[in-house]
Amino acid sequence: MKNTQRTLNQEPRTSNLELGFTLIELLIVMSIMLIIMAFAVPQMLKVKKTADEDSAIQTLRTIGSAEASFNSAYPGTGYACPLASLGGDPKSGAPSATAAQLIDPALATSGQKSGYTFTVTCGTKVTVNNQDMYTSYTLTAVPQTVGKTGDRGYCSDENDIIKFDPTGATNCTQSIQ
Repeated sequence: MKNTQRTLNQEPRTSNLELGFTLIELLIVMSIMLIIMAFAVPQMLKVKKTADEDSAIQTLRTIGSAEASFNSAYPGTGYACPLASLGGDPKSGAPSATAAQLIDPALATSGQKSGYTFTVTCGTKVTVNNQDMYTSYTLTAVPQTVGKTGDRGYCSDENDIIKFDPTGATNCTQSIQ
């Protein structure tokens, strides 16, 4: 009977080697993680670049709409030139021809958003009743770092047709589908 009790009270022996991971197991797991990251990181960068390009197109539409609103809200002044004229802080008072408060003030002052730089280039200027008036404009959006923040440059004008330059510059000849 003593033999039986002895075997019941004894705990199974485990070796110290079974308590953790081996170096080989850790290296295999790290290798698998690196392979997954090698596929995932470029895809994430591509998605970010596409999102920046989509944001640039939408921002051009917003600025074009603000230009049309400016033209109708301030007759006799034509289109806003420069970009800062479309902005302005809503806390600073009522909108005016120099601070129309039609776009985000941060975009109006810096001209930058989502990896792109936006500019308004004044077009034809006429003088009516001793007041200068711009009858056209050109909007451009170029990536801050071609290949990283975007691949294409975008352009638009008072006709609100957005075209792109596949090299990231402002020689926009191809229409957006």
